[in-house]
Amino acid sequence: MLKHLKRSIILIAVAMICASGLLLTAHHQLNQSINLPADKASITWVIGKGSSLTRVNRELHEAKLLSHPRLLSLYARLVDLTAIQAGQYQIEQGDSALQLLDRFNRGDVVRYQITFPEGWTFRQWLSHLASVEQFAEIAELSSEQVMAAAGINQAHPEGWLFPDTYSYTLSDGAVDILARAHRKMVDVLNQAWTGRDMGLPYRSAYEALIMASIVEKETGLAEERSTIAGVFVRRLNKGMRLQTDPTVIYGLGDAYKGNITRAHLKALTAYNTYRINGLPPTPIAMPSAAAIDAALHPQPGTSLYFVARGDGGHYFSDSLEQHQKAVRQYQINQRSVNYQSAPQAKK
Repeated sequence: MLKHLKRSIILIAVAMICASGLLLTAHHQLNQSINLPADKASITWVIGKGSSLTRVNRELHEAKLLSHPRLLSLYARLVDLTAIQAGQYQIEQGDSALQLLDRFNRGDVVRYQITFPEGWTFRQWLSHLASVEQFAEIAELSSEQVMAAAGINQAHPEGWLFPDTYSYTLSDGAVDILARAHRKMVDVLNQAWTGRDMGLPYRSAYEALIMASIVEKETGLAEERSTIAGVFVRRLNKGMRLQTDPTVIYGLGDAYKGNITRAHLKALTAYNTYRINGLPPTPIAMPSAAAIDAALHPQPGTSLYFVARGDGGHYFSDSLEQHQKAVRQYQINQRSVNYQSAPQAKK
């Protein structure tokens, strides 16, 4: 009995030594740089869903990128690294087979980025997504289909996507990005609503979102957001109409050709705040966190009017008489001299 036990121990020890030797040999072989063409700094490689490591190694070998596919498969089994993840990977000059194996197991796939500026509308978001080849199919969907797929359970999509830069992979769809942007907007709005100032003229967080979108479109200088919000809040509290051009422009849709006319201001539409009382029925753009914060923490003061100065900022007035004087100065007398609606970009 003791003799058989000793023999078993010796066999196990020999097996462990052989395995250790195999691992060391494999590690040495697989730690060499792969056969990436000398004229390429990197290439991308796509692992399809359901692909096994053995299949991937074979395909890499057939592409003359991997010298020892079977050895890599065996090594992976010995160290329990066969659970590779589908996706698009970057293979760079100098990478080894072991580095690729680690990358495939961690799912360290190529990530891209897409940016949605603050103040864009839902239509602009969809157009931007459709301009990316990977997301082109979204142009074939209706707004209702997009909202349903992205989980936007709202009557209207405007305002419900958070402007930001989003990363994505080859396996992501456009609605995946929209769903993430929607969840982020809901989170940002709910958190901001919880810490809002008292005495605001909003019956719900949604009305605050509407105000934030107006503030976003009216603001050329970031530091003016809360001041502009203060003007609008005071007007609502006094029962005054908002009389803000961006809402009129939004309501015009494709009919807006770059200039607001007197006829536009007189037209009775749901978004013409020169004709309707209170807020328009929906947001008019996707507001930033800063605009939401301004809408919920407006700057105290007495001003009830503002007019663009032509340098990206605004002149604020307490009375209609002061406002009309400012309009003559900035919109009539000065408009032909170096006038601009937004601040100049820094060089």
